[in-house]
Amino acid sequence: MSTPENPTAVEIGVDTFGDVSSLESGIVLTPAQTLRAIVDEAVLADRVGLDFFGIGEHHRADYAVSSPEMVLSAIGAKTDNIHLTSAVTVLSSDDPVRVYERFSALQGLTSGRAEIIVGRGSYIESFPLFGYSLDQYEELFDDRLDLFSRLITGEPVTWQGTTRAPLENQLVHPAPESPLPAWVAVGGTPQSVVRAARYGMPVILAIVGGQPARFAQFADLHRRALAEFGHAPQPLGVHSPGYIAETDEQARDEFFPYFAEAMEKFSKGRGGTGYSRAQFDRDATRGALMVGSPETVAPRIADTLTTLGASRFSLKYSSGHMPHEQSLRSIELYGTEVAPRVRELLGQRAGATGTTGEGGE
Repeated sequence: MSTPENPTAVEIGVDTFGDVSSLESGIVLTPAQTLRAIVDEAVLADRVGLDFFGIGEHHRADYAVSSPEMVLSAIGAKTDNIHLTSAVTVLSSDDPVRVYERFSALQGLTSGRAEIIVGRGSYIESFPLFGYSLDQYEELFDDRLDLFSRLITGEPVTWQGTTRAPLENQLVHPAPESPLPAWVAVGGTPQSVVRAARYGMPVILAIVGGQPARFAQFADLHRRALAEFGHAPQPLGVHSPGYIAETDEQARDEFFPYFAEAMEKFSKGRGGTGYSRAQFDRDATRGALMVGSPETVAPRIADTLTTLGASRFSLKYSSGHMPHEQSLRSIELYGTEVAPRVRELLGQRAGATGTTGEGGE
């Protein structure tokens, strides 16, 4: 792939799943305290010039955010420039009309800074919670993405599916003042990529393990599928975990316990065996983890964007009970040192090769 034509247009931001966090003193925060800490982290992200801040949706004791748009609304009242997005909204177990209404309202409250990333999420607790059968796992997402893709046009919708009532020439309110940017998060299966392309939607590739280069096939598939379906080129984004500190050693030592905590919980819930320091060090050296000093992480992000032809990078900055103070320091280094260096590197590569961008609009 090629370096983006205009590196300054590359979007660099952060996201969080809303893990219940702690303080460096060892005190574990309550979910309410975690919500307020997330708002403070987003305010800092805005102050250091990051492009967007994302929040995931979960319905579990280890995560504080069940309604991303509520927290994003609080953030919007305290920030000026940063764009605000879900990361992700679990569309399968929600009603697309209500999702669109809520984010349309957020778009109005924040003067056009709202975005939405829809997906199926990493966990399945929302299905029984809201009365949906896991037997309909695929059907629910297919059906609701089809409806949601029509809602975001802002035009009257006539639609009939299998998982909710049909609509007949229905306008949905409130109408946003500007179009609502919407992405589909995919975990790296061809079917998910093609599904998003069928609706002409941009994708976020969730790269949490292995080498980012192995996702180039999915980036290429998305571009080809968009063309085959007759859609215009769409942006491509990347989401990966990471953590920034003054040195590589400090970053790895500080981040590993909390990342391992989250990975072991996720892995064991699916029959896995946990997550070792050796595996972490491999992932932080050559894999998906963007962990290290600004001098180490910036070139790796630039390489990922270049390899995939992507125009957006989202760093998942929190993990497990990682202290709020560490999150703040990481966000500050990411915004003040990593992001400018990524753009500088991309600019140098574009100038040296004369390539043009394929990943964004």
